[in-house]
Amino acid sequence: MTKALIIGGGIAGAVTAMALQKAGIDAEIFEAYPTGADDVGAFLIVFANGLEALRVIDAHGPVVDSSFPAQRVEFIGNDGTRLGERPIAGTEGGDGLGPRTLRRATLYQVLHREATRRGIAVRHGKRLVAAESVDGAGGRRVVARFADGSHAEGDLLIGADGLHSVTRALIDPAAPQPRYTGQNTVCGYVPDAAEVPLAPDTYTMIFGKQAFFGCTRAPDGEVWWFANVPGTELDRADPPAVTPAAWRERVAGLFDGDETPAAALVRATGDRVIASSAYDLATTPVWHTDTMVVLGDAAHAAAPNAAQGASMAIEDGIVLAKCLRDRPDPHSAFAAYEQLRRERVEQVVAASAGMAKLTASGTPGRPSRPEAAERGGAGADNWLTGYRIEW
Repeated sequence: MTKALIIGGGIAGAVTAMALQKAGIDAEIFEAYPTGADDVGAFLIVFANGLEALRVIDAHGPVVDSSFPAQRVEFIGNDGTRLGERPIAGTEGGDGLGPRTLRRATLYQVLHREATRRGIAVRHGKRLVAAESVDGAGGRRVVARFADGSHAEGDLLIGADGLHSVTRALIDPAAPQPRYTGQNTVCGYVPDAAEVPLAPDTYTMIFGKQAFFGCTRAPDGEVWWFANVPGTELDRADPPAVTPAAWRERVAGLFDGDETPAAALVRATGDRVIASSAYDLATTPVWHTDTMVVLGDAAHAAAPNAAQGASMAIEDGIVLAKCLRDRPDPHSAFAAYEQLRRERVEQVVAASAGMAKLTASGTPGRPSRPEAAERGGAGADNWLTGYRIEW
């Protein structure tokens, strides 16, 4: 049986391992962090395309059970005027797999529990520092070396190690670095905001004069919010220098001049305030060698505005596993995977960048659907969430 070494134990790593197992390929996950790759507190949406991809490997159930629905979005101007409402794409099917909201840590945990239940090994504290292809009696192999001095050997290596991927640089030392978009994403939770009128299963999006704000109410009544705010790049190496209280005041101050509930919601937040820098990676010229390949944020990363990062990583892992199942050697499988995925994911990055420009300028709206996405009959508004993988 072919053995795959998966570098990175986040969402992409767990999904890829389960998809490879379905394809008859043994996989082992190597995670740099000692206890997990989940970031603390941030939340996300898994859209219908991501959930349908999880359905392929029968892993959608735990995600649905640990999340709540997002059926529609309404838009509010900085003067409090309601600008309109529309369904969120992917809610039309009536099959229970419309968009779902959950914490990133929760998504990580449920996918890892499912992978562990299926007998997939996860090795923690394994930070990749080098990898090399070697010729052996059984053919071409790859050896991964870790910071703790250990190593692992397999038939192929999959870099699911995120935005600042070591694998990407090993495949191509000239690979581009992620681009800081000039915005920080800040999110928080308000435990008691019953006085704020928010429709159920709805995201309220506010185009403030100085920043963009979005929020939704969880089933327990807690309001989950995020804000895209201009700012300098945060230091990834050091602990956060800005306290939750300082973030609250900074973000709330950006909405003080608006006639919306944004400032009040931010100030009502406790210490669960999380800030991160927003990046994108428009194109990675080289995705693979003969034994190594990247996927998810390691290969392509969109600004958070389209909220498709998790779903794209899920799709990647399942398409890659299918290609490895159907082709005799890793190199040809990697090439097929890239051909199937590159155009789509780069369109998503471009669409999300367009959304970021609109929200940064305070202009309501959204970018048009890329023309190339019309193929496949997904429908005029469904090029993104209407994507399906036939196993």
